[in-house]
Amino acid sequence: MTPTEPFDVLTMGRISVDVYPLQVGVSLREVETFGKFLGGSATNVAVAAARLGRRSAVITRTGEDPFGLFLHDALTRFGVDDRYVSAVPGLPTPVVFCEMFPPDSFPLYFYRVPVAPDLMISEDDLDLDAIRSARVFWVTGTGLCQEPSRSATLAALRARGRRAITVLDLDYRPMFWSSRAEARRWLTEALALVTVAVGNLDECQTAVGVNEAHEAADALCAMGVGLAVVKQGPAGVLADGNGERVEVAPVPVDVINGLGAGDAFGGALCHALLAGWKLERAMRFCNAAGALVASRLACADAMGTVDEIEALLGSAA
Repeated sequence: MTPTEPFDVLTMGRISVDVYPLQVGVSLREVETFGKFLGGSATNVAVAAARLGRRSAVITRTGEDPFGLFLHDALTRFGVDDRYVSAVPGLPTPVVFCEMFPPDSFPLYFYRVPVAPDLMISEDDLDLDAIRSARVFWVTGTGLCQEPSRSATLAALRARGRRAITVLDLDYRPMFWSSRAEARRWLTEALALVTVAVGNLDECQTAVGVNEAHEAADALCAMGVGLAVVKQGPAGVLADGNGERVEVAPVPVDVINGLGAGDAFGGALCHALLAGWKLERAMRFCNAAGALVASRLACADAMGTVDEIEALLGSAA
């Protein structure tokens, strides 16, 4: 790719080393062996999009340590451009541990102290031309939780000028915020700058004060969002865009690790929007992408190809 060629998908936000137990249904207190994987929501979305054939990159920061180098290696292996991934001297690369108790309990333990490098993204780190020209630009709510990342995220969105397709993943993680009210304040500001909003019911509660899917979609659209995607867990997904509203049931799978499903959904959403698919077709594909990852151990390493996702859709028909 030449420096001037627009990215299909450019994301901005969290990156980490995910350390997952290789024993399912066992507490970290007793786990003896682990696997090491690329992680972080915005980074996983970029990986998922790349796996689907899209030219993708991520804006983020790591520690200046071997784990940071591992993340560069992993991004390269997945085909994600790492030119906007820089190191912060003196800070460790974040590490995230999880426990796996299928089908619906996957506690996460974030080690992001004294501060995560990905929250040290500043306005000076931004390539505004690349942000403006990307066919999809994707940011997360976590990027708004702390300075200088908050100002950088909002500056990127303002520079973008609400071009389609500009996505806010609501991505509300209570441990990163002082309160839900504080999160709502900054999510509200960001929602005025994007064309697509994606979140689960709890994240919608934080952003717009309601956690019923139809009401949440109404509230997001009332804020000027062109497409609202409300994920309802076992009840499937509701999407409202251009006056059309659809609800799509989930794809049944035997769940091993549900943690990467939302990011797989996000990468698939980028792919579907770029492809110009009808809303119902897009949501079915996104659901299948998430289900496929939920049936596997890792997140980034588990992202599906178009053929794998279509095969799962076909088997579930």
